[in-house]
Amino acid sequence: MSDVLIIAHAERAEALTASKQLVAWLEGEGHAVEMGGVEATAIGRPELGVGEPIRTVPDLAVSIGGDGTMLRSFDLVAAAGVPVLGVNVGHLGYLTEFEPAQLTDMVAAALGGSLDVSERMMVSARVRDSGADDIGAQDGETWTGLNEVVLEKRDPGHTVRLEVWLDGDVFATYAADGLIVSTPTGSTAYSLSAGGAVVAPTHSSLQVTPVAPHMLFDRSLLLPPDTEIGIRVISERPALAAVDGRSASLLATGDELVVTRAPYDARFLTAGGDSFHRVLKHKFGLKDR
Repeated sequence: MSDVLIIAHAERAEALTASKQLVAWLEGEGHAVEMGGVEATAIGRPELGVGEPIRTVPDLAVSIGGDGTMLRSFDLVAAAGVPVLGVNVGHLGYLTEFEPAQLTDMVAAALGGSLDVSERMMVSARVRDSGADDIGAQDGETWTGLNEVVLEKRDPGHTVRLEVWLDGDVFATYAADGLIVSTPTGSTAYSLSAGGAVVAPTHSSLQVTPVAPHMLFDRSLLLPPDTEIGIRVISERPALAAVDGRSASLLATGDELVVTRAPYDARFLTAGGDSFHRVLKHKFGLKDR
């Protein structure tokens, strides 16, 4: 018997239908099932609901939704080393490999050890509070993400000034709408829309990309994965920190966000089929001439 955690998009009917079918199949096979509390209630099985953060470590997590649901899934289980199987009922679904029609077959394969595990680096952010202004940041607060850490302006119509340090050395001061530090997996998320490079998801690196910079140097930096990136707010206006789209903290003048590789990787379950460039071509609708 295995313990399976299902994380589903609670506002998508297709995700809830697939979840209900998967619960019935898993229970019929003698496996234990848990779900996010909202999803469990939505399918009429509130007794399966668990709180967040989860208290037990499942053998497998199944994410049914889109990329946002995958990010939530890894936020819940990555630190425990739990592999995640992604099922796409979203739009682009760049992080999800499987379709609803494959659901029970792929879960059976995962529980039987027939799927490959792709390990991808994650990113960690920690606040160094200057203590000059108590507006939200708490020294030592830490978050991890699969895609990116963003430090961006709070006030519309203004830029924020951010001083960047690389391994303890001052690199440059950016006047911009913000800065993105992304993983290779996150290179096809916010970083891509800001002009960053596309990086193969199994590569090990950190990418620093400015958002709408008001300066001549507007290029992304592709850095070694063990680089420590310090981003200090030096403008009078505060900046907002977000991790994988989740608001994290408000940083005042003098506060610093320290971004590094996370101490653990995300574990994706994959059938080991299409290569990265083929997936990229399909997801973004690239065509041969």
